[in-house]
Amino acid sequence: MRHARVACFGEIHDAVETGGKIQLDDGRMVERSDVTWLPPIEAATIFALGLNYADHASEISFNAPEEPLVFLKGPNALVGHEGQSRRPKDATHMHYECELAVVIGKKGRNVSRSEAYNYVAGYTVANDYVIRDYLENYYRPNLAAKNRDSLTPIGPWLVDKEGVADPMQLTLRTYVNGEQTQEGSTSDMVFDIPYLIEYLSSFMTLHENDVILTGTPKGTVHVYEGDEVITEIEGIGSLKNTVIGDAEFNR
Repeated sequence: MRHARVACFGEIHDAVETGGKIQLDDGRMVERSDVTWLPPIEAATIFALGLNYADHASEISFNAPEEPLVFLKGPNALVGHEGQSRRPKDATHMHYECELAVVIGKKGRNVSRSEAYNYVAGYTVANDYVIRDYLENYYRPNLAAKNRDSLTPIGPWLVDKEGVADPMQLTLRTYVNGEQTQEGSTSDMVFDIPYLIEYLSSFMTLHENDVILTGTPKGTVHVYEGDEVITEIEGIGSLKNTVIGDAEFNR
């Protein structure tokens, strides 16, 4: 099943996809065009993986890490499907990053790889934009590069894990203004989903609605004010976002 959170009729609703339409939690059926899309969950801790695809690491002249390169993001960074992400006027290197997002379904500590999928609620699509101008270096991304307000579109759907036969065999693609610019497969992750859950839970407790952003394959390119970016993952959905500039904020 595909779940969403939307704003409609002056309220926030949990919703599901039914026959190509959206069924709100009060039973009403609406068209997709009738809603404002929100992030599909109210995220708790957000874990972001750096350099988790060897081809992307080599693309930016680095070797794949020997252990997961993880940093945290705040929920302020998330924005829903068809939302807008801000490109500061002084930025020269803003890249999209199409990523499979893993949503944790229950509390877990010291979870083994063999039990890892039992702790997954489902999957969604994320576009983990980065403004590389603000990086201290590639091995220590700082807050200004990755954790800015609205810099991480996510959604539109949370797909139950039962609806994804093998999350490690999914195709990822990105389109900028209708032109395909990126393609890869989750099979190329350096550290797969069970490994990441085992690793993270070995030193901290995972909780419901924690999110793991699992990294992006090669093919990231610059985006600019006015660009429409669609990141999509096979079987999960297509996430649309528009890049806007400081002029929208009267700055």
